Parts: sequence; structure tokens; C-alpha cells
Amino acid sequence: MEYADPKDLYDSDFREKVQEALSDLGIEREPVIERPKKGLADLCLVCFPFAKELSKPPRAVAEEIMERVGISDKFTLEVKGGYLNCMFRPERYTSDLASFLWSKKGELGKGPSNDKVVVVEHTSANPNGPFHVGRARNPIIGDTLVRILDHAGYNISSQYWINDMGKQVMILVWGIHNIDEKDLPAMERKKEDHDLVRYYQKANALMESDERIAADINSLLADYEMAVKEGEWDRVISRSGDGEIRAIDVRAACDRVLSGMKNSLTRLNISDQQMVYESQVVEDGSLWDVIDGLKKSSLYNEEDGASFLDLSELIEGGDDDRFKRRFVFTRSDGTALYTTRDLAYHKWKLDNCDLAVNVLGEDHRYQSKMLELALRELGSEKVPEAVFYSFVSLPDGKMSTRRGRVVYLDDLLDDAVEMARKEVEKRRKDLPEDRLIEIAETVGIGALRFNIIKVQPEKKIVFKWEEALNFEGASAPFVQYSHARACSILQKAGGDLEGQFEWSKVVERSEQNLLKKIAEFSDIVEKAAVDRKVHFIAVYVVEVASAFNDLYRDCPVIGEEDPERRRARLALVEMAREVLATGLGLLGVSAPVSM
Repeated sequence: MEYADPKDLYDSDFREKVQEALSDLGIEREPVIERPKKGLADLCLVCFPFAKELSKPPRAVAEEIMERVGISDKFTLEVKGGYLNCMFRPERYTSDLASFLWSKKGELGKGPSNDKVVVVEHTSANPNGPFHVGRARNPIIGDTLVRILDHAGYNISSQYWINDMGKQVMILVWGIHNIDEKDLPAMERKKEDHDLVRYYQKANALMESDERIAADINSLLADYEMAVKEGEWDRVISRSGDGEIRAIDVRAACDRVLSGMKNSLTRLNISDQQMVYESQVVEDGSLWDVIDGLKKSSLYNEEDGASFLDLSELIEGGDDDRFKRRFVFTRSDGTALYTTRDLAYHKWKLDNCDLAVNVLGEDHRYQSKMLELALRELGSEKVPEAVFYSFVSLPDGKMSTRRGRVVYLDDLLDDAVEMARKEVEKRRKDLPEDRLIEIAETVGIGALRFNIIKVQPEKKIVFKWEEALNFEGASAPFVQYSHARACSILQKAGGDLEGQFEWSKVVERSEQNLLKKIAEFSDIVEKAAVDRKVHFIAVYVVEVASAFNDLYRDCPVIGEEDPERRRARLALVEMAREVLATGLGLLGVSAPVSM
């Protein structure tokens, strides 16, 4: 049997009757109808805008509209100040809503499939060492956004843009081939990215103190670009140090670091990404097409052999910022810049999708605007959409990769699991060691992801364990524990949840509040997807968990004597369990069946 969403039916009925009442009063414009957050009503008509037109106080307007709307079998009305509140009749709405939601079991919150192709680029950290805590927000936000867009029905994929042609990578490659391991500090973690970052840090220090080394690295950069351009991956681009460096050795060094970085992402529950190398736009020639296109722009200019677009009239900045307002796309020696290759990548990406979303640190706002203007100059009708985030710090302060003063993401993951283990041990002294380790990993990694996602991306985060692992607060453990409790109830009940239910038995306030909260899932997913606000899901699952715990407190489920009411409550618990599991899944957080 096909059910229509009663939210839409009841909403439409109220809106139509309000519009008719307003038309009778000579008002044809769209009324403002809201959904009150506090749950005092299902819908609320704001009557203040009509007070001046009708020369009446807002309350009098609300009372007149209520009189004209009249009695309905779907809702009741009341006036509160200048507002007309609409409450759906629970004896009918509860049954309609519960029947509809149960018919969607297994796909709660899921949006209709559409053909819109969306590419989300996230993470894209330089492959010269491990992830550090400050940038941990990028892959977490990006991966969560991918999951939400997928659930909302989009044709979604994610990409990692690998900077294998930048100076940071060349410093690493030079270090690998010119520094003896015995001159390096001991490796703190047996992992490729932690191994190779030592070479990068040592080479960077040497480069800053020795101009000859800096010149070698710059030469390596230029020779690599020429080798890739001509498709000669076996070409020797340097003969310093312990032997020859070929172009393919650069890609190999990147892949070695990336293998360690991917391991960290996997542990953080980041789903697979398409890896796109900077060198690809050089090798396939699209970079040179972009350079030729930019030179045809009316904004094209040159100075000391370097080519740039003069964006002075298109982007804010005073006279002292005139160089910042230049989109430089080739150096004086003719080699391209990162920004040029990034432009070629975006042109390719935009040609193959309907929407491109980039997850970027707040320090990339200016570069993102420059990229957008350069794309417009190339005739692109589409430009990427950016989701900016502020950085994560620990109470101790900020981190810096370049000089080695850093807290790595791997360290934070280890700390998360260790802290979670201590919290779980306090509550479950009966757990065997293997189960304790499993739950600690689930809770710890979940707490880390959730605590970062729940804060709006634009706001800075000072990561605090007491918040992340609070089993009673707005945290992953709180939601995970609620899910485990729902699983326990269903397991102990062991009842058959097939067939029809007496939804009219669902009359308690906590039952109805939970049902209405579950009904919001689709709207929340759609809003999170459209607005690119991943924290909406985190806030919502906490609300569902709270509503479920109210039900657990107020209404016996297994102990309910009325068999039909018991079955209806079990079905309600099952729907809450599904929403909690799906919501946590959208956040990349595991939903354990026991804790």
C-alpha cells in the first residue's frame, strides 16, 4: 500500500485554508508559516505583517484568520499573541504519520534519486608527511558531505587532488635521494608517511640555510615539469646525491607517503576517493590549453617574463595589494604554477559534473575567488562551490608541519581510542579484552569525528576530550549508547514486527514527540545536502537520541501489558534505531549494537 507523507498533506490543508482566509481579507501575498522549534505547535502563522494593512493589532488579525479558517478534522487552532498556532489532531495525525514512516522502513531519510552529478574535492593535503590535527576537519567534513549528498539522492563522487608537482614534494624527493637516514631522528611510528616526513623536514632546514640546495630543488621542479610534459617518466631529472632521480621517482615518493596517509583516512572511516595527480593535466596537455586560453583574455599581461591576469577591477584590494590581485599563471622561465594546474584540473572537473564542491580551509578564501575569476575568463559557465572551515587546535595551541612542531592526526586517533577505553572500562568492567578493544576503537574514533562535525565549519574548534567522550551530552557516545539501548530492547522483545499496527495506541506525549522527530529526518537530510551543512545531521541525531531516551523513561516497552500497544512501541523503537544508525552512518560514525 502506498502512503502519502501526512506532513505535506496536513501542511497543505492548513496553508490553503489560511490563504483563502487572507484572500477574503484582501491579502494575496504569501503568508509566513513556520515550524516552531520548541514543539508547542506543528505550524505557526506569523500575523504581524498583516497588522498594518488591516489596521488591527496582530492578535486581532490572528483571531479573525482563525475564525475564517474554521474547524478542521486535521488540526486545531489557537492564538498566542500575534501568532496563529496550528496543532495537528493527534488521534488522526499519529496514525497517518506512523503508517507512512513504517512504509519507508529501510529507507528513512533517503531522498529520491536524481541525475545531478556532484564531485566533492576534499583532503588534498600535500603528500610530504602525515596529516596534522589542524587540518583534520577537511577529510571529516568532506567525507560526511559525500555521505549526506549520496543519501539525499545525488550521483556523488569524491576526489583527492594530489600535488605531485609542487615545491614541497620536490623538497621531499631531494631529501630522500640526498640525506642519509643515519642523520635523521628516529622514526616515531612505523608508517611510510612518518618515515618520509623526516627527510622532508631535514631537507627543508638545509634548503633554508644553503642557497645551492634551494637552487637544486628549483631545478628539480622545472626539469620534472618538462619530463612530464613530454611524457618521459624515465627521464633523469637530477644526478645529485646517491644517484639519478627520474621523473617516475617523484610519483613513487608521493605514493609512498600517500599509502601512510590513506591508512590514517581508513582508520578515520573516510570512504574511497578518486586520486587525481597534478601531473595528469601536464601530461595530457590540458594545462597548455588553459595557458593559451588565459593569454587570449583581455586581462592578460606580462611583467619580467611572467604571465598573469590583472584582476584589479574584479577583486577587492588596495594599491598595496596590486600583486596579490594578479593571477600569475606562468613564471618568467615559462613553467606553470600550482594555481595554473589547479585551474586546468577544475576546468576538467567542471566539464564532467553538474556541481563541484571544494572543502577548503579559511586561509584559501582569496585563492578560491581568484580561481573563480580565472575560470570565468576561460569562458566557464560553472565555478566550484566552496565549503570553508576554520582550523582545529588543541588546548596547547597551534601546530606547524614545516618546522616539525606538530601534533599528528595519528597521535590524536591513538589518544581517542585510549581515552575511550578508560571511559568504557568505568562502565563495563565485565568486558573481555578483545571486546573492550573493539568498543574503544568504535567509540573513540566516533567521538573524534562527531565532535568535529557537530560544530559549524566556520567556527574554530579547540578539541576537548571531556566534551567528545561525554556519554550524557551532545556526543557520539551518547547517540551510540542510545542506539545500543534500542538494539537491546528489540533483541530482548524478540517480537514479530510484521503486519499492521494499532497506531492509535500511540498516545503518550513522549511517543508522539519521538514519532515527529523521526519524521523530520528526510527534511534534515535534504537541508544538510542543499545547504552543505554537515553539522545539521549531528545536531539532529542528538535530538532523536534524547527523544528516544524520553520514551524509554516514560513508556514501558517490553513490560507493556497491552499486546497491541507493545507492538506499536516496538515498531517505534525500531524506527528510532534505524534513524540513529543511518544518521550516525552519514556522519561516518559506527552504530554499535552493544556498549
